Amino acid sequence: MAADPVFDDEALEAARKLFARETTFMMGAVRMDGLPAPDLPEVAFAGRSNVGKSSLINAVTGRKELARASNEPGRTREINFFVLDERIRLVDLPGYGFAKVSRTTARKFQNLGRDYLRGRPNLKRAYLLIDARHGLKTVDTEALDAFDTAAVSYQIVLTKADKIKPHEVEALVDKTLKQISKRPAAFPRVLATSSEKGTGIPELRAEIMAACAVEL
Repeated sequence: MAADPVFDDEALEAARKLFARETTFMMGAVRMDGLPAPDLPEVAFAGRSNVGKSSLINAVTGRKELARASNEPGRTREINFFVLDERIRLVDLPGYGFAKVSRTTARKFQNLGRDYLRGRPNLKRAYLLIDARHGLKTVDTEALDAFDTAAVSYQIVLTKADKIKPHEVEALVDKTLKQISKRPAAFPRVLATSSEKGTGIPELRAEIMAACAVEL
């Protein structure tokens, strides 16, 4: 069975209040030496190019156009930093798979994401986004391995959960938990979300707030 809810109403409300505060785009970095100082806790979002990262970041922050979605998968080729209330940074990592670029170019910006994971001491958790309509695929294995190698705590977030039936969501959560059960850096909760419907967004906010140990 899927894990029971772990956040009470008070925790969810605290997270709602935190994420109601201002979130702004800080910068995009194309090199590791261009990253901002590691002086705030960070959480990072990773996933396939068409998984809905921009939509999820916008939903979590309550800003419709904070992270710009592209009709061209694989367009994000830099690490984008967003600052929430000068207390937490949300980090959008380059997507993987389906990028209409050369292998050399794709490897360059995907390696940038890997370097970030290995070399960021203030990274509190990474969120690996998986399309609920497809579940974990072979293309996602490389990302899972990268997280495990970097020893970064990461949590699976299912996106577009409104596109499948509720009982299918529950089954997918259980299946995904089993698939990651032996992975050393995997966080033992899987979140099902819908940016369009708002499903799971309050819980994701609470997860981020807890991971960063931020209090109001």
